[in-house]
Amino acid sequence: MKVILASDHAGLELRQDLVALLKERGVAFEDLGPHTRESVDYPDFASQVSRAVVADAGTLGVLVCGTGIGMSIVANKHRGVRAALCTTEFEARMTRAHNDANVLCLGQRVVGVGVARGILEAFLDTAFAGGRHEQRVQKIRDVEAQQR
Repeated sequence: MKVILASDHAGLELRQDLVALLKERGVAFEDLGPHTRESVDYPDFASQVSRAVVADAGTLGVLVCGTGIGMSIVANKHRGVRAALCTTEFEARMTRAHNDANVLCLGQRVVGVGVARGILEAFLDTAFAGGRHEQRVQKIRDVEAQQR
């Protein structure tokens, strides 16, 4: 498993803490930044992570902004991305198990560091359940195909 992370300036500190968690766990990752507090545009970073996740099926993405909303909107515009904005560990487990989500979105102004760490761990540790959920994820793919 590899994780690709990015944020905007409003998610910088939380993203840096999540990078530390990945290091602690020995998870391979790539941090796309930004690396300063200078104002940046979240769509640029959400698109970079989304393209990387789509290019490598075994890769998961993590996006952080102030609320997580903007990042999730942009990420879900990319075909093949199933981004979920999570505020609880339960949501993270369910979106991986039932939706095969491949991008986690978090809001630095919404969840604290401890909660965010738990959410990321739940996201990483939960596998897609398959079964009846596979046909539902396929229906998501079908909707994406109709949008072209």
